[in-house]
Amino acid sequence: MMMMDQAVGLAAVSVLGVLEQAYFSLQVIYARRKYSVSPPTTAGPPEFERVFRAQANCSEYFPIFITVLWTAGVFFSEGLSSVCGLLYLYGRFRYFRGYSQSAQGRLAPLYFSAQILWVLIGFSSLGVLLSFCRVYLNVDLLQVVGSALDLV
Repeated sequence: MMMMDQAVGLAAVSVLGVLEQAYFSLQVIYARRKYSVSPPTTAGPPEFERVFRAQANCSEYFPIFITVLWTAGVFFSEGLSSVCGLLYLYGRFRYFRGYSQSAQGRLAPLYFSAQILWVLIGFSSLGVLLSFCRVYLNVDLLQVVGSALDLV
């Protein structure tokens, strides 16, 4: 089981992610003031709508990100998961900035962050599968695969 010292990287990335979400929310507030779009209105000039959609899109993916970050970190590798988490947050920052400037500006960072998210999903799935087999089936798949490769 993971000790608190081992989870510090995941915790740091999580806090950084929350701060990033707060920054995105503040940008919507500033855009509302700049373009005179009062809540609860979500329609306005294209410049406002891009900032608003960028923030909403980032918020929609945040629970998925946090879930797979921690699952991959606990069951696969805390270090690799933390690095992937930092890359994902960087990609989302670039996505937000790009989308705020133009709809086309969101695409490359969107694809980048989606790839990182899929890597974390893969790490999570593999880590949970290996742990499940070891705990509930009493089978160490890594040892089984290692032995099978020695036979070939």
